[in-house]
Amino acid sequence: MLSTHTYVNFEACENFQKNSFRNRCVVAGSNGVINLSVPLVNGRDQKVLYKQLKIDHTQNWQVQHWRTITSCYQKAPFFEYFAPGVESLLTKQHEYLFEANLEIITWLKKVCKLKVTIGETSDYVPEYTGDGITDARNAIRPNNYQQSPELVSPYYQMFEDRIGYQPNLSILDLLFCAGPTALF
Repeated sequence: MLSTHTYVNFEACENFQKNSFRNRCVVAGSNGVINLSVPLVNGRDQKVLYKQLKIDHTQNWQVQHWRTITSCYQKAPFFEYFAPGVESLLTKQHEYLFEANLEIITWLKKVCKLKVTIGETSDYVPEYTGDGITDARNAIRPNNYQQSPELVSPYYQMFEDRIGYQPNLSILDLLFCAGPTALF
């Protein structure tokens, strides 16, 4: 989605939306898809602005996530190339989820050589309309992300021979498996 726009504003002022990809991603393992979720202070059922939502660092989630990613992708063709950047992002002690996500998006913009300007909202607007504006805040959610396989351009995946091709995985899968060909 980033590659098709010249300017993208990330929603910072909405209440946190549980059951979203704001604190999770999906990767492929040898036995199927694996959901990785960043734990939140006070859980996911809080009414707080997304930019004020704190990450729970009392759990060992960063080590567990890195072990899962390494287990799934260490033999991927481009793991060694992208792994240091991913590990660096994952091991940082961000206080806020929005801050962590914005840094991840900025890193992806750099490694994918995207010419998009990234910003964040300063006020909540319930619905954006107008020419050239796409409001994609809730376009892809964990309960519907598998519903548009026709939008997927297949590429080699690590465990495709065992679990079949898995559409709509995290961009980590694409980067580790396809490398430079994934760089739009």
